[in-house]
Amino acid sequence: MKRISTLFLQAVIVLIGIVAVAILIRVPLIEGRAENLDLLSIYTDPFILYGYATSIAFFVALSKAFRLLGYIGQNKVFSSDSVKALKGIKYCAVIISILIVTAGLFIKLFHNKDDDPAGFIALCIVTTFTSIVVATAAAIFEKILQNAIDMKSENDLTI
Repeated sequence: MKRISTLFLQAVIVLIGIVAVAILIRVPLIEGRAENLDLLSIYTDPFILYGYATSIAFFVALSKAFRLLGYIGQNKVFSSDSVKALKGIKYCAVIISILIVTAGLFIKLFHNKDDDPAGFIALCIVTTFTSIVVATAAAIFEKILQNAIDMKSENDLTI
């Protein structure tokens, strides 16, 4: 892969991170739970704090993807560091999906009877499915990369 391509993809990852931070700052101010709350109460709401805690796994996965692209740019694709980065992305995606399902179940079971949680539940289903797809793709790439590294080390020993 050309160095320009990896730099572009790294820039996209940084842009995704910036947009995610902007969403994390802006959305609590305009969502329904914050309608009659002051600024301190908005950002200390337990559900908002849960969302911030969940976002930690997302940002760890972004940093691992950024690092993986760095390895690709340095032609170190077939290294244990690349496998570790993919393994980290897989674990982060699984953690995110578990935390999103937990949040969806919490809202489904304990929502206000006047509210309709269908939109939030639909969002939970879509994001959980996306996280599972990312985890599956990372696991497949991890296995393929590990097999390639094993074959390369086996070939290096026979020569």
